[in-house]
Amino acid sequence: MKSRTLIRYAGAVVIFGGLCAVAAHLAPTGEQSGGAAWYSIIPPVLAISLAFLTRHVVLSLGIAILAGGLLTHVPDAPLSLAAWIGGFRTAGSHIVETVRPFSADGQFNSNLKILAFLPPVFVMIEVIVASGGFKGIVLWLLKRVKGGKSAQIATALMGLLCFIDDYANAIIVGSMMQPITDRFRISREKLAFIVDATSAPVAGLAVVSTWIAYEVGLLGQISQELALGRSGYSLFFDALSFRFYCLLMIGFVFLHVILGRDFGAMKTAEDAAREGGDKIEAGDESPEIGDAANAAAPVGSARAIKALIPLAGLILFHIGGLWFDGGGPARLKAGGSLLSLAYWRDVIAAAENTHLILDCAGLFGLALALVCSQLYGPLGGRVIVSCLKRGIKRAKLPFVILILAWSLKNCCDSLNTGKFLTAVLADKIPTYWFAPAVFVVASLTSFATGTSYGTMAILIPTAVPIAFALDGNSYGLNTMITIGAVLDGAIFGDHCSPISDTTIMSSISSSCDLMRHVRTQLPYSLFVAALALLCAYIPSAMGLVPFASLGLGLAAMAWLLVLLARGSKPANEFNQSR
Repeated sequence: MKSRTLIRYAGAVVIFGGLCAVAAHLAPTGEQSGGAAWYSIIPPVLAISLAFLTRHVVLSLGIAILAGGLLTHVPDAPLSLAAWIGGFRTAGSHIVETVRPFSADGQFNSNLKILAFLPPVFVMIEVIVASGGFKGIVLWLLKRVKGGKSAQIATALMGLLCFIDDYANAIIVGSMMQPITDRFRISREKLAFIVDATSAPVAGLAVVSTWIAYEVGLLGQISQELALGRSGYSLFFDALSFRFYCLLMIGFVFLHVILGRDFGAMKTAEDAAREGGDKIEAGDESPEIGDAANAAAPVGSARAIKALIPLAGLILFHIGGLWFDGGGPARLKAGGSLLSLAYWRDVIAAAENTHLILDCAGLFGLALALVCSQLYGPLGGRVIVSCLKRGIKRAKLPFVILILAWSLKNCCDSLNTGKFLTAVLADKIPTYWFAPAVFVVASLTSFATGTSYGTMAILIPTAVPIAFALDGNSYGLNTMITIGAVLDGAIFGDHCSPISDTTIMSSISSSCDLMRHVRTQLPYSLFVAALALLCAYIPSAMGLVPFASLGLGLAAMAWLLVLLARGSKPANEFNQSR
C-alpha cells in the first residue's frame, strides 16, 4: 500500500512538473502574452493535483490560493520580504473579495446570493424527509421503477425536466432520487454522475434557463463589436447545432444506462454497490462530505404531496419571479404569448435579479414544506428544530468549498490564467483546426478554473474575433462552430472539475464523496469530450453538416460502449431492493 502511495505521489509530481515545463516552453512573449506568465497555470493545476492526491478539497484549494497569492509578487522579487508579505496579503484578499457584501461599484455580491440559496433548500429537504414526503414519492416511484436501469432513467428524466437552473437541478434531483437508487443498489457515484450530467449540460442548452441571459449577453457584445448585425439570440441559435459535448453527454447518459455498460472507476463503484453497498477504498474516507444516512428518518406518514407541493412551489416561484422581473406582464400586453418560446426567451433574458429570485424561491419552498408538515400529520417542534440544525450543518461544507473555489477563480483572474491558455494556441494552427482547438482550450480552462461563466467571459471576446478573421472577416461556418466550441468547452469543466460549484453540489446532494464523484465521472466526461472532438468538431470544421457529425458521434459511442464492456456482465441487472 505504501509503495502504491509513493508511486501515485511520484506520478503526480512528474505530471505537475511536466505541465509546468510545457507551459514555460510554449509561453508567448511580448504583447502576445496578454500580460500572462507561464506560471499562471500553477494554482489551478496545483489545486486539482492536490485534490486527487489528498482527497481533501478544502486543504487543496487553500494551498492553491496561497500559491496564487505568492505568485503575484514573489517572481518579480524572490528575495524581498515585502514581496512575500504582499503575496500572503493578496491570497487573503482573494477570499475577502469573494465574500465582500458590496463590490467597488456598489453592487451586492452575487456570490452571497448563491450561498444564501443553500441553507433554506437543505432545511427544506430535511423537513420533507422528516415529514415523509420523499418516502411518499419513493413508494409511488417504486411501483413503477422495476430495477436499477429504470431508476437511472427516471433520474435522468427528472434532470431534463429541471432545466431552468443547474443549482436547483443538482440539489433537488440528487436529494429526491437518492433513496430510490439506494434501494436498487445503484452507487452514489453513479447517482452523482447522472445528476451532474443533466444539470449544467441541460441548463446550458435550454433556451429558457438562468444561463441564457449570460450567454446571450456575451454573444450580443461580440456581435456589436464585430458589427455582425445579429442579435445575441441569433448567434446562440446558430451555434446550438454545434453544441456537440452537451448533446452527446445527454445521449451518453441514456445510452450507457439502456445498454447497461459501465467502465473504469464507475464500474468498480457499481460492482461494490451491488455486492453490498458503497465500499470506500482505504484512504477515501473524508470528513468533509456528509452522508444522507445521517438525515432525518421519516417520522410522519408517507405522502408524496408533502414533497411535491414544496418542490413545485420552488420551481413555479422561480419561473414566476423571472417572469415578473423580466417584464413578462408588459410584454404580454404588447402582444406576446405565454405559449411562445421567443416570448419566454426575451423575458428571462431581461431578468436582472436571477440569483435573488432563486433565494426567494428557496425560502418559499421551505415555507411550503413547513406548512405541509403541519397540515398532513404535524411534526413536533423538536423535530423541526432538528431539521433546521441538520440542514444548516449540511450547508456548511458547500459554503466553504464554494467560497474557496470562487477565491481560486479570483486568483486565476489576477494571474490571467485564461488569457495564457488562449494565447498559447493563437495563430499556431490551420483554419479548420481552430474551432476544435478552441474546444480543447475552453475545456482545459474551465476544468482548471472550475467556472464556465469565467471561461465564456475570457474566450468569447478573444477566440470569436480570431475565428471571424479566419472566415475572411465575415460571419461564416468557422465563427459559428467556434461559438459552440467555447460554450461547450466551458460546460465540460463546469460539469466535471473538482473545483466547480455544480460538481460540488451534485456530490453533496447525492451524499457522495466529492473526489470519488470526480474520479468516477471524469473517465465518462473525457470519453464524451473525445467523441465530441474527433467525431463532431473536427468533421464539422471540415464541412460535414452538424446533424451528420452528431449522428457519427452517437454511432461511435454505441459501438465503443459495447466494445469496451464486451464480455462483462451488464451493470444494471440487479433488481432486488437494498
